[in-house]
Amino acid sequence: MHKSHLILVFLILSILTGTTSLFAQGGDDDLIQFSGVVITGDSLSPVPFTNVLIENTDKGTMTDYYGYFSFVAQKGDSILFSSIGYERRRFIIPDTLTINRYSLIQILDKDTITLRETVIYPWPTREQFKQAFLAMEIPETDFDRAQRNLYQADMIARMDAAMPSGGETFKYSMQQYQQQIYYAGQAPPINVLNPVAWAQFVKAWKRGDFSSDRKRGGQ
Repeated sequence: MHKSHLILVFLILSILTGTTSLFAQGGDDDLIQFSGVVITGDSLSPVPFTNVLIENTDKGTMTDYYGYFSFVAQKGDSILFSSIGYERRRFIIPDTLTINRYSLIQILDKDTITLRETVIYPWPTREQFKQAFLAMEIPETDFDRAQRNLYQADMIARMDAAMPSGGETFKYSMQQYQQQIYYAGQAPPINVLNPVAWAQFVKAWKRGDFSSDRKRGGQ
């Protein structure tokens, strides 16, 4: 068991058994020793530093780290328990007590405070907000950015400016070396006389791949 819970049990037992009265003399019949422990309602853990005050007066005390309190009060006093984060509780000491001591285990429930929504605007007046709203430029969408990034002229320029990677350079070198080995001991073919190369050239020319506009877009 946790040390704090052991201390809490000890304090509760002490309260229930009571203490020796300090006000047994005549003339102090209304004075009592008011003691107790303040705990939470959900986990029964002590609530330290809770204000325990006699209502409408400046008399009272504060609970210690283990939620224990003890002070002199009078029969019929209204005791107010308050702590940050917990709901306030009020307890009235019975005025029909026949002994000069009274013990209490006070339970406090957690208090949830809901604040109203507050919206802060950078414009001090509605007129300035209206002007700023009308002058606001609508941000571009993901489609606009994708269309700009995939613009053909920009893509060609990026492709021309891009440096070959290490893998591409190695692949090109190996293809050149393989071609040299393949045609070793004989004359390599002349692509000027290759009909397939001429057919590809004619198709590219018809598509306009060699037009001046395309060249300017790639610069």
